[in-house]
Amino acid sequence: MRKVLLTSCCLAALTAAAQAQTKKNVSGATVERVLTTLAADDMQGRGTDQPGNLKAAEFLAAEFKRIGLQPLPGQTGFMQEFPAYQTKTQAATVVLNGQPVAPANVLVLSGQPTLTWTNQDAQPPTVVTIGAGREERSKLAALLNPTANTLAIVDTAQAKFFGQLADYLRPGITSAEPLGSYSTVVVLTAPPAGTAPSYRVSATTTLKTMQLRNVAGLLPGQDPKRAKEYVIFSGHYDHLGILKPVAGDSIANGADDDASGTTAVVALAEYFKKQKANARPLLFVAFAAEEVGEFGSQYFSKQLNPKEVVAMFNIEMIGKVAKFGPNTAFITGYEKSDFGKILQENLTGTEFKFEPDPYPEQNLFYRSDNAMLARLGVPAHTISTDQIPTDKLYHSVDDEVSSLNVKNMTAVITAIARSASGIVAGRQTPTRVAPEK
Repeated sequence: MRKVLLTSCCLAALTAAAQAQTKKNVSGATVERVLTTLAADDMQGRGTDQPGNLKAAEFLAAEFKRIGLQPLPGQTGFMQEFPAYQTKTQAATVVLNGQPVAPANVLVLSGQPTLTWTNQDAQPPTVVTIGAGREERSKLAALLNPTANTLAIVDTAQAKFFGQLADYLRPGITSAEPLGSYSTVVVLTAPPAGTAPSYRVSATTTLKTMQLRNVAGLLPGQDPKRAKEYVIFSGHYDHLGILKPVAGDSIANGADDDASGTTAVVALAEYFKKQKANARPLLFVAFAAEEVGEFGSQYFSKQLNPKEVVAMFNIEMIGKVAKFGPNTAFITGYEKSDFGKILQENLTGTEFKFEPDPYPEQNLFYRSDNAMLARLGVPAHTISTDQIPTDKLYHSVDDEVSSLNVKNMTAVITAIARSASGIVAGRQTPTRVAPEK
């Protein structure tokens, strides 16, 4: 009888220990279900202003409701809607010094439905020559937000840079505000010699207003004195949508980029809701339109007082094992605040390690949705595991769930949850990032 009693006590102790350990982990089942749903073919790659994008947003809003989050103050639901503007060139012709320019060598940035220029106009556009040197590219970049009508003649030595610009512009330009009354026309050609060139330019452009939406939820804090000390967990749910078919596959599922980060946001919301230990209010945000210019985070950042944001955990591409091995991730802008040191301190005694960004040449700190608030002084950092210099699946139709290590991904999300404990509970506050103009 005594042996049976001891065995029962041991089983009870083991069960209690297992339950305590489970409470410290995010739900693996939630991670797998949300990731698989967001990266499924029926989401059609979640392209901005495409049907799959709205479907993904509706799914995420339903998840926030299931978890028990609240809409943001002033919102009636989890959709934070805002407009964006898309312009796309339909046709463009340029004749330079009597010679037609190949259409592939012409780019147009214009908010005007039609455009007709000649060098004999009463007020002709300014002609700018972009030379062969690398330093000349900044002159062209300055013309991408037109403040005057400009014809830019780009040396053929810049063909590679021109091609990169074409890849960005030809699918259409998305902007937070409508393009103004000025236009830039870019022509790749041998620089004309001698006197000012003669030219004829014509173009037609379609203008479209898009209704975009972030998906955002609030978990109120337990301490009323900290009601204006927000902690943000974010990822972007949009991807590239439908691309040119490769081996019959045209859907850019975006499993790693960034269904993985968005899944983390949902799993963390569920985790912290169950913990009931957040002194500070937590904001969980799935951003729209990151891939076309970070417009979701731009809009979101304008709805907040940055001085009231204590920290931002932006999560981007955590589906593959990091350069440093399993149970590791890196933090962009590690040196800009003590955010990373705080996270690692809270993981003392575990095998997980946060590392500084190993790819500084990629400028990742300013290439994701943390950048908007970081520029305003918020300790806003991105957590990632992607080996981006060698990731051949990045922005391709092969970014599928099958290419990810879901077990390691779940470990990363659990590490984020545990490492955030001090910040969430109000015991730790990261130093501010130096604000930028």
